[in-house]
Amino acid sequence: MWLFALFVAVPLIEIALFIQVGGAIGLWPTLAVVVVTAILGTSLVRAQGALAMSQLRDSFGQLNDPTEPLAHGAMILFSGALLLTPGFFTDAIGFALLIPPVRSAVFKYLKSRVKVQSFTMGAEQETYRQPQGDDVIDGDFTDVTPDKKPTHPGVQGPSGWTKH
Repeated sequence: MWLFALFVAVPLIEIALFIQVGGAIGLWPTLAVVVVTAILGTSLVRAQGALAMSQLRDSFGQLNDPTEPLAHGAMILFSGALLLTPGFFTDAIGFALLIPPVRSAVFKYLKSRVKVQSFTMGAEQETYRQPQGDDVIDGDFTDVTPDKKPTHPGVQGPSGWTKH
């Protein structure tokens, strides 16, 4: 229900702000502000995105938890979408998400609301489970499949470049 309210409220807020700002400064300056914020937002998103990517690479390189850099990257991506959407309200939220302390505060809030069950890094290790039940027979096997002969005359078999 709250998502429906958001989808109704945001366009209404944007329309009201367009009417207010357009009445105060006029149509063409209002449209110019919308275009300039989209251009400025795109350049800021590019710069912040590059910074977030370098932090993510550092996190992977040092084998640290990549959750925060990934969350920052997602918020920057969301910010870019908001800044490309025409409107003053969405631009304000988009520009706010480009400020690193704001993103950190949003991350801390979201982190307090999400419970992580498990987190692993690196290769999974195989574990041996003891079979349960009386109908399980433990055994070893050897593959005795004969080498395949070529089916066409004159074909010598694999070239050795591929494994079979």
